[in-house]
Amino acid sequence: MSTTMAIPALTIAALGAMDQGAFVAAVGDLFEHSPWVARDAWARRPFGDEAALHDAMMNAVYAATPAQQLAFLNAHPELAGKEAQAGTMTGHSTYEQQGLNALSRAEFVELQQLNAAYRARHGFPFIIAVLGHTKPQIFEALRNRTGNETPSEMREALGQIAQITRRRVHARFAPR
Repeated sequence: MSTTMAIPALTIAALGAMDQGAFVAAVGDLFEHSPWVARDAWARRPFGDEAALHDAMMNAVYAATPAQQLAFLNAHPELAGKEAQAGTMTGHSTYEQQGLNALSRAEFVELQQLNAAYRARHGFPFIIAVLGHTKPQIFEALRNRTGNETPSEMREALGQIAQITRRRVHARFAPR
């Protein structure tokens, strides 16, 4: 007979007491391929709640140099892009993009063309909080945002990342 131990839910208090390595291990995956966000946020402890943690992490992103922000944006996968096709997206992104798994062939081709036009104009992938949008809204936003000026589009992409990561932070602390 085997016994299983319940894994205790992570708490803000426990997170605040962690050394930097444990902290990064606990929340470093919340920002796509960017554990540096957690490393930088660690210095902003203690956190009173999830919102304060998320704010500290986003403030690390906003305080980054423009080159770091561009690299951060480029760490994100394209919608239904090569990472999705190869099955190499993070678990977070795979879950969040699951609604794009049922694209028709025509939709898939259009999305690839729109992604390419967006990247050519802005130098980073189109980022949207997929879970907060319908498929038609995503296509419309991609068409509309491609024409934006790149600095305003960078701000919009970071705002979308804030929405995405707010959900991720909340899920990390939700009861299991």
